[in-house]
Amino acid sequence: MKTNEIYAVRLEKKGVKPTAVRILVLKAMLESPCALSLIELETLLGTVNRSTIFRTLNHFLAHHVVHDIEDGSGSLKYEVCPDEDTCTVDDMHTHFYCEVCHRTFCFPSIHIPVVDLPEGFRLHSINYMVKGVCRECVARMK
Repeated sequence: MKTNEIYAVRLEKKGVKPTAVRILVLKAMLESPCALSLIELETLLGTVNRSTIFRTLNHFLAHHVVHDIEDGSGSLKYEVCPDEDTCTVDDMHTHFYCEVCHRTFCFPSIHIPVVDLPEGFRLHSINYMVKGVCRECVARMK
């Protein structure tokens, strides 16, 4: 199977029609070692305009292809959901924001502690952000 076909199948499994732009956005996000902002994606995909990327990200959010992260930097970051995951509240995990390089990383194996809300409250999302220095920046500091 060709690379673009792999991305197309992944999108189709989430109920998303695999257009050329959607495949480009998904490919860029999967190849990145960290979560990306709209502006970072626009820079990576120089030929695709910001509004098209924004619409694509919103469509991906609606179909649980990606999840968004508020890391305190002032702009949302986006990360691809694991292929078998739907990025629901039950699947939420820890995020790490590097205070040196300003990248945001997802740690799917580190789950967020269970939050028991009082009766009548309904949980929709949790933002669990750990801040510090990533391993690449630590290595550069030595």
